[in-house]
Amino acid sequence: MNQPNLGLKVTELRQQKGLTQEQLAELCEVSPRTIQRIESGEVDPRAYTLHCLGTALGFDFGEEETSNENIWLTILHLSSIFCALIVPLLLWSWKKNRSYKIDQQGRHVLNFQITMTLLLFAALFMLMFLPVLLPLMAAEGGDVVAGSPIFLLFVICAPMPLIFIGIFCLYQGTVNAMRALSDKPIHYALSIPFVK
Repeated sequence: MNQPNLGLKVTELRQQKGLTQEQLAELCEVSPRTIQRIESGEVDPRAYTLHCLGTALGFDFGEEETSNENIWLTILHLSSIFCALIVPLLLWSWKKNRSYKIDQQGRHVLNFQITMTLLLFAALFMLMFLPVLLPLMAAEGGDVVAGSPIFLLFVICAPMPLIFIGIFCLYQGTVNAMRALSDKPIHYALSIPFVK
């Protein structure tokens, strides 16, 4: 892993473990200034220091696989097209400790997938609720008879949220896969940050 990603990952892991820079420096038997310089991206640590950081933080910095990183990133982003949460979850869980980019972008994909899955369930619930709503409207004197304009409007509009969610997932997955391949920042719109 190269700087500045290395420094960002060290900072993230240190904070997750609840360590200060001084505590991490003590565990690695280096000066606090060395940890500060590594985290800020000023220096690349020596192999021994990197090994000590990995041991203290529970992360194998030497295991990073950047050769196939673009393939895995593409699969990760394209999996959001199918609105199947299990594929990015498994891929992210498997590769997150081997690549900083897969770890970070995987979190964005998972947040998007969780959000879209919740929207999908809400749309399906509304679609299932529609057959109950139509007889209630007819009982209240509404003009909701099979073949009436209101009935046809309900039938036509009911699956629209599902179609829009599908098109939106296709667009977001494709665009972000292309952004990841061209090393541009990714962005998933309407994504709630569940996984941080």
